[in-house]
Amino acid sequence: MIIRDTLRVEAFFDPQTWTISYLVMDQASRRCALIDSVLDYDPKSGRTRTESADRLIARVRELDARVDWILETHVHADHLSAAAYLKDQLGARVAIGNQITRVQKVFGALFNEAPAFARDGSQFDVLLEDGAEFSIGGLSARALHTPGHTPACMTYLVQVGDECVAFVGDTLFMPDYGTARCDFPGADARTLYRSIGKILALPPETRLFMCHDYLPNGRELQYMTTVAEQRANNIHIHQGVDEDSFVRMREARDATLDMPVLILPSVQVNMRSGHFPEPEDNGVSYLKIPLNTL
Repeated sequence: MIIRDTLRVEAFFDPQTWTISYLVMDQASRRCALIDSVLDYDPKSGRTRTESADRLIARVRELDARVDWILETHVHADHLSAAAYLKDQLGARVAIGNQITRVQKVFGALFNEAPAFARDGSQFDVLLEDGAEFSIGGLSARALHTPGHTPACMTYLVQVGDECVAFVGDTLFMPDYGTARCDFPGADARTLYRSIGKILALPPETRLFMCHDYLPNGRELQYMTTVAEQRANNIHIHQGVDEDSFVRMREARDATLDMPVLILPSVQVNMRSGHFPEPEDNGVSYLKIPLNTL
């Protein structure tokens, strides 16, 4: 998809984790950002693969583009990030919201991480504050703090002429699927309602790009909607749904949900910017399973 002859947005869907990664490129300079990448992981064998990330790399090279940013909307709990691998291959900077430190403290304690595990966000190259501005080639971009699903969630806004497009992470899904869960450590349904309010306060024609699509009722993949469509049709938070009603719905729904299959491996890797835990004395990295904790 090319918007106003200026911004190229390409989506890459991973059917194993229902994740959509994005290549976002300034057409003029060929500079780009990669958003919410996936490192393939088999929980049965503990093996990782790079096919999903390699698709991104191949497309970058096909476009003769240069990657300036590897952006994480948050510490994902349903897939491993390929940020470290992409940085090694492409040399870009990895950025996340500055509230990553809160996530690292919470999960550092949950996994009983040693003091050597830094809880200051230093595994990432750039920690973005709410409202932080940055560039993708000649395009202006801005970070919007939208917590609730996690404390560190960011929405990334890219300006295209007099309109912007938004990459919303896991705050919102397509209107027929609703909103993100709020039952992880540090999550909060009331905070999510207010964060979604920030997104839905954008101009009605603003295009919103989702991080996940679960193909409800067997429909085809969808990943782009607008503020107007969300206001009118989102099954959880359409216009007229007040904060207390949303919180009651969200908390009741969350009480019925199982934890994501990959939450334990994902968080341990993703809070390290896609790096594995330090190898032990046999040269092997290990992931922990805290029993009876989540």
